[in-house]
Amino acid sequence: MTSIRRQLLLWLLSGLTLAVIAAGVRMYTQTLEEANELFDYHLTQMAASLPSNSFGPLPPTSSNDPGPENGLVVQIWDRNGLELYFSRPASKLPQRAELGFTTVETPSGRWRVYSALEQNNVIQVAQPMSVRQDLAAGMALRALVPLLALLPVLGILIWLTIGRGLQPLDRMAEALGRRTPDSLDALPEEGLPREIRPLVHALNDLLGRLARALESQKAFVADAAHELRTPLTAVQLQIQLAERARTSEEREAAFARLKGGQSRAAHLVQQLLTLARQEPGVAPQTLAPVELAELARLVVSEYAPLAADRHIDLGLGQTEPANVSGDFEALRVMLGNLVDNAIRYTPAGGAVDVALRMIDRKAVLEISDTGPGIPQEDRARVFDRFYRREAMHEAGSGLGLAIVKNIADRHHASILLENRSPGPGLRVAVSFPLA
Repeated sequence: MTSIRRQLLLWLLSGLTLAVIAAGVRMYTQTLEEANELFDYHLTQMAASLPSNSFGPLPPTSSNDPGPENGLVVQIWDRNGLELYFSRPASKLPQRAELGFTTVETPSGRWRVYSALEQNNVIQVAQPMSVRQDLAAGMALRALVPLLALLPVLGILIWLTIGRGLQPLDRMAEALGRRTPDSLDALPEEGLPREIRPLVHALNDLLGRLARALESQKAFVADAAHELRTPLTAVQLQIQLAERARTSEEREAAFARLKGGQSRAAHLVQQLLTLARQEPGVAPQTLAPVELAELARLVVSEYAPLAADRHIDLGLGQTEPANVSGDFEALRVMLGNLVDNAIRYTPAGGAVDVALRMIDRKAVLEISDTGPGIPQEDRARVFDRFYRREAMHEAGSGLGLAIVKNIADRHHASILLENRSPGPGLRVAVSFPLA
């Protein structure tokens, strides 16, 4: 499991270690530059202090002296090139002097050489570069050792500081862990760090949406149970009447009423299932281009037998090509409910017309009927679940327009209810944004 504390500790300590290493490298190079300047000055002073007058050759120093890699090497020639003095004959330095400073490569390493002409003599003083490098490395290491020793202390301090900074998250996790499934109150945001507030705000938003969804579901279940009780009670009563029937005519009448009650109960259950499927977030919505004119022709052909059985003229009026982005099956259910409602509430001999028009760069699907219409004061409530006007005697579930509203909202469509003109009736217009 990934740990934020461990990751932060790892990255911070890694950064500090790299910074210490970079500081050590910089300190080493700077110290080496200063050591080079100091030792170069020392070489010039050494050369100036040696004898500049003529003298005879001198024997080399004893071989028991420290090797040339541990100190200075001095060579002196006269003007004729005769070697007068060589302090370390075993060293592999060049036997010909180049005036000024030079750096030469030898089998024993790099050497810094200074040569000068002093009156009758040529003097050459050399020093191994390893002496300067060792000095610079030693000074840099002595400066870095305290910093390196401080890293474990900094690691502990960082670990404790991060733990203290993450305490609000721990408290929030404990508060959520103690909650019951019914506790969907918002988490307190006071006293929280600014970095954690967006997370708490998002959680509170989620809790609020969950609370609203649960309340809606509870209300839906309660309403569904209430609505199902009536048709089921009626079916049970019709069964009892059929059992008590004494004549075939009474029995046939009872079974006819029983069949009607069963049909109403089945319709209500089907509408409940359809509404549950169309609830937002219940199922993923697959959007694809939908040709509304083709959809209108399909729905009209499906409901033509029902309209003919009720002696209603169901027709498809003006249709213009219009593509929208949506769920074909959901749109079919929506239009089917609108056409079914229009047929149910239109008296025999009436008409129901379906049309598709382009108005203000929107596809407007219209369903017009010659029924009683909906009074202005009831139009805001007809989209509520199980709402039925008292004046209506046609059997129904009160869910058709609620399903229509859910599907329209999912497709960002608007619904308009208005009186049909001319004549009595209702006009339903569903406006879709074009794909």
